Amino acid sequence: MTDVTDLIGTSLDALDTPSLIVDLDVMERNVARIVDACAAGGVSWRPHCKSHKSPDVARLQIAAGAMGITCAKLSEAEMLVDAGIPDILIANQIVGPIKLNRLMRLRSRADIAVAVDSIENVTQLARAANASGVRLRVLIEVDTGTARAGVLPGEPVLALARVIGGFGSLDLAGLMTWEGHTTRIVDPGEKRRAIEQAVGAVVASAQLCRDAGISTKIVSCGGTGTFETSTMISGITEIQAGGGIFGDVRYRTIYNVPVEYALTVLSTVTSRPTPTRIIADAGKKAMSTDAGMPLPLDVPDVKRVGFSAEHARIELNAPHAAPLIGEHIRFVVGYADTTMHLHSEIFAVRGRRIEHVWPIPAAARLR
Repeated sequence: MTDVTDLIGTSLDALDTPSLIVDLDVMERNVARIVDACAAGGVSWRPHCKSHKSPDVARLQIAAGAMGITCAKLSEAEMLVDAGIPDILIANQIVGPIKLNRLMRLRSRADIAVAVDSIENVTQLARAANASGVRLRVLIEVDTGTARAGVLPGEPVLALARVIGGFGSLDLAGLMTWEGHTTRIVDPGEKRRAIEQAVGAVVASAQLCRDAGISTKIVSCGGTGTFETSTMISGITEIQAGGGIFGDVRYRTIYNVPVEYALTVLSTVTSRPTPTRIIADAGKKAMSTDAGMPLPLDVPDVKRVGFSAEHARIELNAPHAAPLIGEHIRFVVGYADTTMHLHSEIFAVRGRRIEHVWPIPAAARLR
């Protein structure tokens, strides 16, 4: 089997398909948009790595100005610590003896913070940290309207903060939220007001804790779907926007965020059964369709697109000879978060030249 790193310096034409491609010039512009927004708002950037699961991309984000990295999975945090990244927030609840043991081993190597939203989990973490001889930073996750995990704003936050303060092995680092319920609002003014209301609730909860003498240095929020507003809200210290560096279909067409398309899947045309139908070798096993429909690039007069396990099917409005069987086409990824784990590497290109091959460690994909 060919070592994919041997492809560095060659053309995209050298790639077998399907392959995951990121356009470096476009990605760098997307990174700059988020960095500039953070600078304008005076907040730090701690980007989520769940969209890329790549230590190389995380290092690129740190080099661009990120002060740390956010994870969704403990396995992602383990990957990043192995890569030498020391300041990590796991924006999720870590529960159960297996994961608690892994977390404590990781805490002995790096500065890890985790989200909490229950007395039960706080107690588990405190006991595990005490038994391991470490202190663990925790952030209270606040449900500001998304109705997923988290405690309600206000007094419930203060009550849990007081419980955390009773454990000597835990440090309350602050609060976090994800105002995800606002991302699909189409009207810009309505969306801005909804974000301000949601994020305002976590800011007010942080102040309630401070008024009670409880330190809450970190107030974290903001994904790609909301960063343009959340970076400008007083009281926020950091945002977690990460997936927008790839500018996928979901962010552009569903969340209405002005990021550019950077992440594509390279595919080969395998069949032209009719002049209005194109069949290619990248299906649902190469790119997800659950949260955004992949978009074929440079294919004229597209009527509709569909995907099965191993095939893409493009129907055209009128007959076209191109593309021919054997030619490459590229699909803009529908949603990076649910596509990345389907691949073992990202081919980073500038123009049509492969500049880097970034592995996606298998161990970071699931647990």
